[in-house]
Amino acid sequence: MANFEFLEALGQIARDQNIDEGELLVALANALLAAYKRRPDSAEDAEVEINPETGEIKVWGLELDLEGNVTREWDATPEDFGRIAAQTAKQVLMQLIRDIQRRQMYEEFANREGDIVSGTVQQNDNRYTLLDLGRVEALLPQAEQIAFERYEHGARIKVYIVEVRKTNKGPQIVVSRTHPALVAKLFEIEVPEIANGIVEIKALAREPGHRSKIAVASNDQMIDPVGACVGARGSRVRNITNELRSERIDVVPYSDDPIQFIQAALQPARVREVRLNEEEGIATVIVHDQQLSLAIGKEGQNARLAARLTGWRIDIRSENEGEDEVAEEVWSEGDVVLDETIVAEEGVTPVDVVVTADQHGNEVVEVVEEEA
Repeated sequence: MANFEFLEALGQIARDQNIDEGELLVALANALLAAYKRRPDSAEDAEVEINPETGEIKVWGLELDLEGNVTREWDATPEDFGRIAAQTAKQVLMQLIRDIQRRQMYEEFANREGDIVSGTVQQNDNRYTLLDLGRVEALLPQAEQIAFERYEHGARIKVYIVEVRKTNKGPQIVVSRTHPALVAKLFEIEVPEIANGIVEIKALAREPGHRSKIAVASNDQMIDPVGACVGARGSRVRNITNELRSERIDVVPYSDDPIQFIQAALQPARVREVRLNEEEGIATVIVHDQQLSLAIGKEGQNARLAARLTGWRIDIRSENEGEDEVAEEVWSEGDVVLDETIVAEEGVTPVDVVVTADQHGNEVVEVVEEEA
């Protein structure tokens, strides 16, 4: 019996829910087959067919040989199958729609790992912050949050998609505010020259919530890469700083010459000389006395970020130091563990500086005084 009203209703649901109608018919046919198989008089092997033109539903009984080939088929549609079909459709249709939507959302977001998205803060606790991304929710775990940031209900923030997990309740999307790539993605959004490939991000180092250094180069001699990223009167980089709640961002020119690159990476300090020990991967940097604290930065931050940006271990010295004296730590790139003993001035307790890396490659510095 033709059922145009049923088919029309099914098509409307498919359009409203953005689901392929053919896929919906297949899922419904499978559910109807399961309902048929629960009948005591059902054929041992059977299939349900829904005519996509008329909406007519038939059950075909099948006889199979040992190899699984169909040797005979007959119309096994029960007389009351219309009622069974209606009840089954009502019970399973919404569940089928939810399952299909969950799968579609997972497939959509699984391909977006490494992208940046905007979300609205929905819920906060000491374990995670829940964000509404529109069609789906995302988890911002405590470990992926900037320590001093507060996420107020209804606030809109940009986050980096770290991982998409498949669960029975749909995709679970894990996002981050601390990942270094968040800074790179924000520059892609704000700077058209990066989006179209004229300017490239060559290296990036970040201490989330505090400071980032980004090295850029241009594929067009007429384009200044630093100027393109900073924007007129600093407008472009200011938008990124505002999104990151006033995290400081240093944009420096990239160079294939390690000496020039290290000098640029230590900005805003002015470097007088760089000596490279390529065998050990150490760059000895000489600065004027008044530039020493600026080159090192607060708690060594400028030197750490420069080391991570360039890939060189950086030893910063003032111009008045002797050749055999080491005044400051050898700052590491951050992906290795160092145990450097610092030679202190007479009367000062020597210290060990243990430099390790966290889950994003950010350095963790621990200072331990040696026992007398």
